[in-house]
Amino acid sequence: MKILIANDDGYNAPGIAALHQALQGLGELTVIAPERNCSGSSNSLTLSRPLSVNQAHNGFYYVNGTPSDCIHIALTGMLGFRPDLIVSGINNGANMGDDTLYSGTVAAAMEGHLFGIPALAFSLIEKGWEHLDTAAYVARELVQKAQQQPLAQGTLLNINVPAVPVSALNGYAVTRLGKRHPAEPVIKSTTPYGEPIYWIGPVGKVVDASQDTDFGATQNLQVSVTPLRFDLTDHQQLVHTRGWMQA
Repeated sequence: MKILIANDDGYNAPGIAALHQALQGLGELTVIAPERNCSGSSNSLTLSRPLSVNQAHNGFYYVNGTPSDCIHIALTGMLGFRPDLIVSGINNGANMGDDTLYSGTVAAAMEGHLFGIPALAFSLIEKGWEHLDTAAYVARELVQKAQQQPLAQGTLLNINVPAVPVSALNGYAVTRLGKRHPAEPVIKSTTPYGEPIYWIGPVGKVVDASQDTDFGATQNLQVSVTPLRFDLTDHQQLVHTRGWMQA
């Protein structure tokens, strides 16, 4: 199996090193990641300047762009082969509910999904890397499962791992995305020159942590596995919108 590994925290992040180590022996591994932390970059592609690809001393490739840039470059010209699987992570913090839309970790996997390649995105739900070994253990288990029972073309799974010892995990749950309130207000400040600046505020509070959601599963110390898709069409609104347009 040819496995392409990416992330959004940058090629020097502990999470991608742990993921690469965890997948040793499971196939031919290639790592391509952003040069710098690109958390919150979503599915953005860099179109305003050329991108460069370099190789670090550990063999990891890094790009002066976004997670989506990394996978796009790899799949459209850099690699001499088509990967069998794309694995993104391990992210420093959760990617659940509405926040999934902003995630660079999920975006890297989504780019593979757009090319019809099965992809897995892994996140450790607490920041700080404590119990990173648990997320690495889960990643190896699920990649092995994908080898034994191949995923359908273009499958995209968003996986969030509780930050607890492996022995404390309560199994796996297939979930839907939960919901949050809108984000908290921006934090306004000024530069030393008196110019106004703004920091994006904290995420909103969780409002849907039902048992079948990613929030609910991880609260129950289960690994949350959420299948995602790119189709943003609101199919339930199609008939209503046609009627509105014709009125």
